[in-house]
Amino acid sequence: MAGRLAVVGAGLMGSGIAQVAAQAGWQVTLRDLDDAATRRGVDGIRKSLEKFAEKGKIDPSEVDATLGRISTTTDLEAAADADIVVEAVFEKIEIKHEVFRALDKICKSDAVLATNTSAIPVTQIATVTERPEAVVGTHFFSPVPMMKLCELVRGYKTSDETIATAKAFAEGIGKTVVVVNRDIAGFVTTRLICALAMEAVALVESGVVSAEDLDTACRLGFGHAMGPLATVDLTGVDVLLNATRNIWTDTADGKFFPPELLQRMATAGDLGRKTGKGFYQY
Repeated sequence: MAGRLAVVGAGLMGSGIAQVAAQAGWQVTLRDLDDAATRRGVDGIRKSLEKFAEKGKIDPSEVDATLGRISTTTDLEAAADADIVVEAVFEKIEIKHEVFRALDKICKSDAVLATNTSAIPVTQIATVTERPEAVVGTHFFSPVPMMKLCELVRGYKTSDETIATAKAFAEGIGKTVVVVNRDIAGFVTTRLICALAMEAVALVESGVVSAEDLDTACRLGFGHAMGPLATVDLTGVDVLLNATRNIWTDTADGKFFPPELLQRMATAGDLGRKTGKGFYQY
């Protein structure tokens, strides 16, 4: 399965999705608000591909071939002929609603409208469209070219046909799919990592344990590849903060209320790897 894909949002997630789709033969349009953002996205894709080539994981010829299947734009109208559109903008419902209202008017009638949200219920996003049956969650994991999982999320009105198309797309670009049949806030993976991460932050905040020792305990005691606080730094302190806030708002479950330390770090700009400092220095 290959066709025309539009990715809305050229940040780390959006550019990663564009990369793996283009590698799999899709013609990809990568859209963001300005040319500087799309340039950063393409530069990131090029660096990622070149690293894969240097390590012998892909043939060097695939670098230019993949980039040749990616075009960039600042015009959302460019999504008009896409078979699948994946939204990968900031994790705020108001921003996603703005995008989906526009896509509903722009996109062809049989297009699948996918959201890369990690925590917001798909049903909430779909309410602003006239085609909620075509809206589905495709939650990829960062960095997309490395992480094999795609959490496929069914909204209240998502059709079986949309699920099947999204599943074929994700599997066709090399991902293993798990299907979430009810779009509760946080779905499965984000709900689990947020519960663990919030407790981890609270333990560090209260002085029970250092960040390093907590992560070591999770790696060696539970067999985790990466501790929860290193995961927060990789994902982004602000991203995890917004995700857990969304879950807490929807559930009023106290275990998802973000500790003060996490909120202060986000306010101060200590967002993890992308700013050079989070729970660790980079």
